[in-house]
Amino acid sequence: MTEEEERAEVLAEEGTVVDPRRLHEAGRIAEALVFASAGPVSEAYIAERLPRGVDVQHVMRALKGFYAGRGVNLVQVDDSWAFRTAPDMSFVIRTDETEVRKLSRAALEVLSIIAYHQPVTRAEIEDIRGVQTSKGTLDVLMEAGWVRFRGRRRSPGRPVTFGTTLDFLDHFGLEELRDLPGLDELKGAGLLSGRIPANFQVPLPLGEDELAEDEDPITQMDLEELGLLAPGGHDEE
Repeated sequence: MTEEEERAEVLAEEGTVVDPRRLHEAGRIAEALVFASAGPVSEAYIAERLPRGVDVQHVMRALKGFYAGRGVNLVQVDDSWAFRTAPDMSFVIRTDETEVRKLSRAALEVLSIIAYHQPVTRAEIEDIRGVQTSKGTLDVLMEAGWVRFRGRRRSPGRPVTFGTTLDFLDHFGLEELRDLPGLDELKGAGLLSGRIPANFQVPLPLGEDELAEDEDPITQMDLEELGLLAPGGHDEE
């Protein structure tokens, strides 16, 4: 059986459309879109380009299974998909020429707080840490592409809220925020002390695109006010 026939067979088992030719074509389209992209591709983008009547989730799950035992895997990142080197093959990839991003302890603490408590403001981050957070620490995380401005809190001063990005999930191998390590995993890794309160629970953050009840989305005017866009809506050079 050729790879094309094998892929079509898997799609036929998973798909809701009976015509195997349409399923095979849908699989090829989805595969090409993800392969050609430098970053994760959203399901919505893929669905718009598939033949009518084809369930994009069935197609992507089938392709994920098809690539499961190969040198590259198709992985889900929130509501997007990307090809990544299989974990057991990472040793053959040269990494000595790649600059490793090392974060300070402060940056790691801030990143962890944002990941678990998002949406969270700078004042709330400082309250949790018990110390002031420098703008430079947040700048490092934003330049790394792991933290973003989420929205603005409906409270005096309308403080900006922070959250993680799709790149954060992709870098740390998480399909969604709910895959963040839980209490037992954090204890096992030695990241929580044995003196934590008995009723302590690891916070469960909102989804990437979910806004809290007291949170407004970031607008172009907000971005200009924060210095992220030049007047007129264009990025500063």
